[in-house]
Formats: sequence, structure tokens, C-alpha cells
Amino acid sequence: MARVARATAGSRERRLPLSPRQWLRWVEGKFRGARLRYGHGTDNPRDEAVYLVFRALGLEFDCAPGLLDRPVPAPLGNRIATLADRRIRERLPVAYLLNEAWFAGLPFYVDERVVIPRSPIAELIQQRFAPWLAGCRARRVLDVGTGSGCIAVACARAFPEAMVDAADVSPAALAVARRNVAKHGIRGRVRCIRSDVYSALAGRTYDIIVSNPPYVPARTWRRLPPEYRHEPRPGLECGHDGLKVVRRLLAGAAPHLTRRGILVAEVGAGRRALMRAFPRVPFLWPDFEHGGDGVFILQRSDLAALEA
Repeated sequence: MARVARATAGSRERRLPLSPRQWLRWVEGKFRGARLRYGHGTDNPRDEAVYLVFRALGLEFDCAPGLLDRPVPAPLGNRIATLADRRIRERLPVAYLLNEAWFAGLPFYVDERVVIPRSPIAELIQQRFAPWLAGCRARRVLDVGTGSGCIAVACARAFPEAMVDAADVSPAALAVARRNVAKHGIRGRVRCIRSDVYSALAGRTYDIIVSNPPYVPARTWRRLPPEYRHEPRPGLECGHDGLKVVRRLLAGAAPHLTRRGILVAEVGAGRRALMRAFPRVPFLWPDFEHGGDGVFILQRSDLAALEA
């Protein structure tokens, strides 16, 4: 029988595991017995338990197996138990509990001021937008609706010679983005700008405009599980059909793109609605090796179809 430790939380005594491996089994069992919804970096109780336990203990996901059998200090064990309880009771995503999310292989600070990073655009960034970006080179990049700054930072890392503008209408989100820019040591190449889509970017052109804008229709947002309702509503919900910001993104893109520039944006389940709204626009919808869909790519020349 696995050894256990005793810990007191409030007025009740709990018997808690000792090693990380035992904690993983304990947390996974708790999650399997709860009606949780996933989708903020994991899609099942096992991966969610790994996410919580490893990062609560400061363990890397590829750590040596032997570390999983070492004793966990009681204060850290109590922290894991408290986080697991909050995940179940409050339906808070683990990323908010830990104030950490991963995107394009990079860690980011997150809290409830920003949507939790999870866009498949990460895969395109890691591929340097090949083969759609000419020569896989970019000197200037714009991230519209930057939120946590994850896309802007990942682009700056993927294109070491590029200058990146990280734009968002929310001052609260920009505060988080600035924190992540500083965290990754790239303040000199990523500029955080308060801008409502292109409103503060007059005269600026980019090789890449990339965006994960709000695109959830209002009626859908009202039916989202509690986990998603912890995220800022303006970062998810966007009008009756979810395309309000995307329409502005498309309409204003051409003057801000270089001759061979590309526009990349995520619309999720709004793909069909977008194609119905713009039947002449030749949207390209890439497949993703690691899951996800609903991301389109357009060349600057493709945007002429908006006026056809």
C-alpha cells in the first residue's frame, strides 16, 4: 500500500500522497470523478493532472523518471491538493491556477485578464509560415488582438531579425503582454500598442499580419462551459455571427501589408460563415499536424476579391 501523509485543510483532515507519481494518480482520480471540461491546453483528465502536478512542483515535462518517486514536501503537497480542489469546485482552468500556459513551446504568464493561449497558429509560427511566406523571411510582423502576447513573442523568436507590433484594445491585456515580452527578454523588438484593430497603425506595413481575434457568436458564448466563462468575454464573444472583428481585419489589411505579405487569422467554427460572407475570397485553410482548424491564410493580392 502506498504511504500517505496527513494534512489539514480547514476543519477536515485529508490523507495525501507522498511522491509526484502518487500525486498524479490522486489528482487524475479526482478529475475523473468530476464533471470537468477541457480545452485549455489539455483534453483529458490524465494530461490535466500532469499539467497541474508537474508545474505546481516546478518539474519539467521531460524530467528524469526517478524524480517522480522522490518525496514531495508537505507544503507543496498541500498546494497541489488545494489547486486540484479549486479546479473542481470553481471550474477554473489550470492555466489560471498556475498563472502559466504554453504556446509554441514557450511558457507565458496568464491570468483572467487574457484568453488562455491555445491557437493552432502556434504550429504555423514554428514552421515560419512556410511555404506561404516568401523566403520564410519577415522584417515586420503585426499581431492584432495580442492578449497575453503569446503570438507576438513566438513570432519574434521565430524571426530573430523582425520587429513585432503587439496590438490590443484592452489596457489590461496589454499589461499582461508587456510582462511576457519582458519575461522573454525581447523588449527591444516587440512593441505593445493600444489599438482597435488598425486604428493606431496608420502608415505601417507588415510582412505578416496574424490574429487570433474574438470569433464566438453571442448565442454560443452563452452556452459555453464554466471553464470558458472565466476568460474575458471581449476576448471570445464577437456579435451575432462572431465575424465582427474579422470583417474589420479583412477590410483594412491590404494597406498594411507589403506586396508579398500574408494575412493569417483564426476563426474557429466560423469558417463556413466566413466563406458564405465572402464567397469570392480564396481563403486557404491549412491542415495541422497537432490538431486544430479554422485558420485561414491570404496573400495581399487575394484581398482584391473583397471588392469584386
